[in-house]
Amino acid sequence: MGNQHNISTFLKKVAAGEGQGTSVYFLGVGGIGMSAIARYLNSRGVRVSGYDKTETELTKQLVQEGIAIHFEDDVEQIDKNAVFTVYTPAIPKDHKEYNWLLANESVVLKRSEVLGMITADAYNICVAGTHGKTTTSTMIAHVLTHSGFGCNAFLGGIAANYNTNFWSSERNVCVAEADEYDRSFLKLSPDVAVITAIDPDHLDIYGTAENFQSAFVEFSGKVKEGGWLIYKHGLEAAPQFKADNKLSYSLKDAAADCFATDIKIDNGAYRFDVMVAGQLIENIALPMGGLHNIENAVACITVAHQCGISAEKIREALAAFGGVKRRFEMVIRKEDMVMIDDYAHHPQELAALIGGAKGLYPAMKCTVVFQPHLFTRTRDFAEGFAASLSMADEVILLPIYPARELPIAGVESAMIARMMDEAKVVCCSKEELMDRIKIKKEAGELSLLIMAGAGDIDTLVAPIKKIIVS
Repeated sequence: MGNQHNISTFLKKVAAGEGQGTSVYFLGVGGIGMSAIARYLNSRGVRVSGYDKTETELTKQLVQEGIAIHFEDDVEQIDKNAVFTVYTPAIPKDHKEYNWLLANESVVLKRSEVLGMITADAYNICVAGTHGKTTTSTMIAHVLTHSGFGCNAFLGGIAANYNTNFWSSERNVCVAEADEYDRSFLKLSPDVAVITAIDPDHLDIYGTAENFQSAFVEFSGKVKEGGWLIYKHGLEAAPQFKADNKLSYSLKDAAADCFATDIKIDNGAYRFDVMVAGQLIENIALPMGGLHNIENAVACITVAHQCGISAEKIREALAAFGGVKRRFEMVIRKEDMVMIDDYAHHPQELAALIGGAKGLYPAMKCTVVFQPHLFTRTRDFAEGFAASLSMADEVILLPIYPARELPIAGVESAMIARMMDEAKVVCCSKEELMDRIKIKKEAGELSLLIMAGAGDIDTLVAPIKKIIVS
């Protein structure tokens, strides 16, 4: 506890601009949540360095910003002078650097603990949920920034408007994605909390759906006295939520406190009105696909309204919202060919993604390339994945991306395929996928192509786009 107090004191000095000459080390610095904190410290004059497993576009950007990164598990490259080390739970327990730091009694803290300390004295808007949290938190941070209200943003995705997952403001307001993995979100202290969904996930951590749901109830109790909880209407756990003040939101259910009305599709974008606790905000334009994103926008508008931002400024900000990279990201958008890239890795996310795309482009043949993420998630939700993917006209399944896990006997992508109509699904390697795309392109069989998954499928997007547009 003494160590945590010392680190908390150190971070307060960093926030005051007194971090020069100090250093912090990261294990898993290229992770989307980790890199936001690394960027924060780097922007405050702290010398940041770290390890990551593989080089990515994000790690390349971090290096350009002055953060030293190595990709070998090498004790010699640890910054031995670091005030503390931040690590992600995705780091395996046999990692050499991780174990050296523990053996040498270095201060080693989870990302969630550090984020909790950084935001401890701020007015915090924290967005949690199995899905929707990245887009919703990015929307909120964008509206607060675009409107001139101002905020510090710690996001779980790259905001297209700013090409980063972190930005700062002189205003002591933080918008943070509240990650439920490993109960991380319980380290945060929200003034406003948003809960978008509680569909069970991470059962390797929680064990049961009931335990998973209980964690969200506990998160609702973290809202500060007098604060607000904004939650999706109809959540089973809603009667147990503990915040003093609550508002429910929905896509279009008038039984909710906040909901959208008069939804229209206009040239690949949506136009709609929003009722916010009895007040109508008219003519919202959202330049991104998927009805679920209208629902995310309703949550965002509700938060912005609670912050006192005017309807006009909310309207202007959302019309200028560029979305989040890998969240219904339009990679190609032509009359005869659309390619969408998305992080969807849960059955409900896939259903929303495919349904949203087919809703915008009903006349196009929908082909989905999906890379399952984690053996445990594939095992636990195989039937749900099969049902969601069956909404597409054609499905190509890549091998499971293992991330932090070792293989589980009998668990593979074919497990999902066996639960689907065999005429519309095929399993193949990444190399075979490229050949299939070339053949389909030459045969004129590609019109609406969706790339989905939370692993490294994003590395295939650029080469596939090149094949299609060449």
